[in-house]
Amino acid sequence: MANNFLRALSEALRPGRNDRAIDDTAARGVAFDGALDDIDVAGLAEVGRGPIGDIAVDPDRETVVVTNAAAQSLTVINPHTMGLVGSVRLEGDPFAVVVADDRAYVSVATATHDSIVTVDTITGAVLNEYPLALSVTALAISPDGKRVFAGRAGHERIDIAVIDTTAERVGAIDIATGEGVNLDALEIDSTGKRLYVATSDLRGSRLVVVNTETAQAQATVWIGAPIRDIAIGDGVAYVLTSDLEHRGVIHTVDLTAGAVVDAVEVGGAPTLLVLSPDATRAYLVDYDRVIVWCALTNQIQGSVDVHAQPAAVTVRDNGTRLYIADYEGQVNVFDVAESLYSQLASVDEVEMQQLPALQAAGA
Repeated sequence: MANNFLRALSEALRPGRNDRAIDDTAARGVAFDGALDDIDVAGLAEVGRGPIGDIAVDPDRETVVVTNAAAQSLTVINPHTMGLVGSVRLEGDPFAVVVADDRAYVSVATATHDSIVTVDTITGAVLNEYPLALSVTALAISPDGKRVFAGRAGHERIDIAVIDTTAERVGAIDIATGEGVNLDALEIDSTGKRLYVATSDLRGSRLVVVNTETAQAQATVWIGAPIRDIAIGDGVAYVLTSDLEHRGVIHTVDLTAGAVVDAVEVGGAPTLLVLSPDATRAYLVDYDRVIVWCALTNQIQGSVDVHAQPAAVTVRDNGTRLYIADYEGQVNVFDVAESLYSQLASVDEVEMQQLPALQAAGA
């Protein structure tokens, strides 16, 4: 299997490959609703190993990986053609996955314990396994790929296992104890210094900010409704909640003030939220569609219906590719035009020449 992985990825990643090599005739039945002229169908990957649990993209090599709990496998997908490179059998049910530096870190559950399994996405080899106490409920990775954070819950306590991927050591950050306490989501900021933790208990939910260098909680923000996901923008956190009373809501948290400054209703029962790299829009997994929400206007721009129940979404590191994985075992891929906001933000500052002073009239 290692040779097959190497051969397929070498072909996919050789210099001069054209991203448009994807056969977009394979993506059929996609429907757009709303003002989404900048999103185009690019292709479809037929994984065919049962419902997909999670999807992630390597920020450097752009390799796509998905988990399939029914098949107990991790599948690697060619980022240019969306063809399948191969699948890796795992000893347990895989759920969440993060990826960096040609390594996929997968949360795997068995009858006896949960663990984080490291898979080489180039060779398909299982490199390491980190058995963990309690149940893994959320997963995040530092921007440099050197630390994996696994949220854990059980026995009326929640904490975060911190895996040093270089030293291959595991530490822990205590978060809370109490009846009914749970850890629902994790997100790390672009500096890798702040970890945002969604917690809940019998009274409601909170957003906890943890300093990863000191392993100490720095702030707590009351949210209330069950938190489904978190995304971090420029000085703000977007907290997605959903319940029977209010349905889906995005709460905007000012991270400097440590307070909720806005809340808008979105969708019926959203479960996941992914922010674009330029923080201008978010993609939300709802029951039967993916909602596109503008972070600049706090309004829904539209939705994407792939005619299958969506399971997870992710975006390429530069935001120009959107991937929607579904419960039928497919991954739809879309091209996303670069936003005007991103283009303006990336323009270098222009040096203005000082103009000569005007002389008074008649001088």
